[in-house]
Amino acid sequence: MRKTACRAAALALFVLFAPLAPLVRAQDAAAKRGITAEDYFAFEFVGDPRISPDGRLVAYVLTTVDQRQNRRQSSVWLADAEGSRPPRQFTTSPQSSTSPRWSPDGCTLAFLSSRPADSSSSSSGGTVATQSGTAGTQGTAGASQSAPTPSSPPNAATNTPGAAATQSAAQTPAPAGMPGAIGTATTPGVPSALAVAAAGADAAPRAQVYALSLDGGEARRLTNLKNGVNSFQWSPDGSRLAVTTRTGPSDAKPPSSDVRHYRNTSYKFNDTGWFDDKRSHVWIVDVATGGARQLTSGEDWNDSDPRWSPDGRLVAFVSDRTGHAFDESRNTDVWVVNADGTGGLTKISDHDEADGSPRWSPDGKTIAFVGVVSQRDHPKIWLAPASGGSSSRLAVEGLDLIPSNLEWAEGGRALYFETGIRGETHLFRVDVAARKLRQVTRGPRAIRSVQMDERSRRMVYAANDFKRLDDLYVAELDGGGERQLTRLNAKLWGQLRLQEVERLTYKGADGWDVDGFLVKPLGWQEGRKYPLVLSIHGGPAAMYGVDWFHEFQVYAAKGWAVFYTNPRGSTGYGQKFERGIEGEWGGKDYVDVMSGVEAVLQKHPWLDRGRMGVTGGSYGGYLTNWIVGHTDIFKAAVTLRSVVNFVSDEGTRDGAYGHTPDFGGDLFEKFDLYWERSPLKYARNVRTPILILHSENDQRVPLEQAEQWFRALKHFGAPAEFVIFPRENHNLTRTGEPKHLVESLNWQTYWFERYLDGNARAVPPDAR
Repeated sequence: MRKTACRAAALALFVLFAPLAPLVRAQDAAAKRGITAEDYFAFEFVGDPRISPDGRLVAYVLTTVDQRQNRRQSSVWLADAEGSRPPRQFTTSPQSSTSPRWSPDGCTLAFLSSRPADSSSSSSGGTVATQSGTAGTQGTAGASQSAPTPSSPPNAATNTPGAAATQSAAQTPAPAGMPGAIGTATTPGVPSALAVAAAGADAAPRAQVYALSLDGGEARRLTNLKNGVNSFQWSPDGSRLAVTTRTGPSDAKPPSSDVRHYRNTSYKFNDTGWFDDKRSHVWIVDVATGGARQLTSGEDWNDSDPRWSPDGRLVAFVSDRTGHAFDESRNTDVWVVNADGTGGLTKISDHDEADGSPRWSPDGKTIAFVGVVSQRDHPKIWLAPASGGSSSRLAVEGLDLIPSNLEWAEGGRALYFETGIRGETHLFRVDVAARKLRQVTRGPRAIRSVQMDERSRRMVYAANDFKRLDDLYVAELDGGGERQLTRLNAKLWGQLRLQEVERLTYKGADGWDVDGFLVKPLGWQEGRKYPLVLSIHGGPAAMYGVDWFHEFQVYAAKGWAVFYTNPRGSTGYGQKFERGIEGEWGGKDYVDVMSGVEAVLQKHPWLDRGRMGVTGGSYGGYLTNWIVGHTDIFKAAVTLRSVVNFVSDEGTRDGAYGHTPDFGGDLFEKFDLYWERSPLKYARNVRTPILILHSENDQRVPLEQAEQWFRALKHFGAPAEFVIFPRENHNLTRTGEPKHLVESLNWQTYWFERYLDGNARAVPPDAR
């Protein structure tokens, strides 16, 4: 009866309100305009889709940009899985709402939000808008809390050696589709001692779990944890939540000094800044009473990604408690603990590198996880007995890809995962018994955030392409019957002229095939010559390809062609290709990129060889710096968040000796090689005008790298300028303050206007 009532209420959300306005008709091409950097403020981003247990509704997060307040605002929306009704806004609080999670009975939707302590909610299920015993030692009983009063943000600095904790959901994440390379340089789905934490002691306010019934009414606050909630999962029976939160000695006793005192080499992280004494741990929360009990503990490690067993008796989680978690170690493992806090811990994984993303089989007997055997290996899918014992690799022919977002389906007969493959991102299925691999989704697009529902045998996912940001789609598990649920940004797309992208393959170093992509300039006319901008992705373990890149369309709107490529070192082409850069950054990867430039110049004579620019961020910035130190063929360069000196970078970046696998040894074993491959060594050769863009709080590639580069270039008389973005970190072009993100793109176009277009009157963004 309860399920029937809540389903009826859910359908009422779509019936009581006016239908979505019709889509904007395509305008005449002549009336459309080119895209600008400022169009970013109008973008709508979709993410974290979750299909309801009965398969009829999809909850998701919609993020918009508030230009006036210079922030992003997220809310939870509901879509009809049949696509027959327009989506509806579900939360309307002034504070962002993220991470929607359905209760097992499908009648309640829980989410994270950072709301005032004295306000239960300003959301209503009836007011909708139309959308165009800790296991720290050996499992002794943990501390408990009965709905403690939320505290103010703790002091920013403590005197305890630290590591990070899981990122606070209070900080609205920037969704996929923002400028930047596809993928990341970290192992997908495998948190490390560094990456498991992201909210520093200054982060405020604290996110808590709220629940809102589909029947309507006010949202009810389910948690009152002092340091907020970073992630949560419903128990199978819906009576409890497994949550992660940060705890530490300073919770009980404020520090007596504001100095930072460290005993370990991992004491900061890019997203976090300087670590405090708090660690991420798992707590169990009673949904009815709000009572909270700490399940895992420890001052020297982080615990994250809790996953309930199908019967609700056990919780699997990821921890870096093995080995030297805060001294150059990447070792994380999967552990299992009794949900009631009794007994000890069971270690499930057995590798010396990162293991993570635990997923219970439907029968509760097996845990699948993604694990790495050595620093030079791709992550693989592993299966382990839930009771402990040796794990076995799910050996599948042709699976030379990096799996992420692992999920069981079909009653345990199959595992599904997402991966990048030759410039696209798709969903794959592995038959567990037959060890056979099948690609489920296809086409020139990027499929992300796949979430499956076993009962309805449906899945929902986000997808985008060269000319569109993400929209949501629902399909059967075999990929059939796909339906589009959202059409975000339709009005904006109707106003813009966006360029198609040409895909090409050329020969790089050693005769290897390399993929490249070319964006034609807007208004291209036969017989005219056009400048070319080469863009190099970060990583290098990342991938360019079929995806939305705002900056490339802006470049094209300025009248420049854009060429981007996947040189060796990129993901999506197998382990041999990815490891092909080891020990020789600036070697064969440089040849791959420059061969691509020559190939596209030969294929398209309308490209002006005398007006070429180069740009890139992180590793792409490194290779940009390397290029201008080894050739003068480019007339302008823009380098973002880039390395120039590997010797000093190893002693100042957030990952201690993080380049060891890249160079086949640490700094002291390969000192000459580290310096040999540093662009700073070749600063005297640079003649190309270069703009350096860097973030003040970048801990991945610290600001000192940009300072060294700028001073060296000026010392040798190179035309160089230096722009520093305050308050930003390494993720400026992905999650930075909206105004800074837009200004960063405007600095790039300013520099190319000045040197590729020869516009001596080009005005820098800080003078407009």
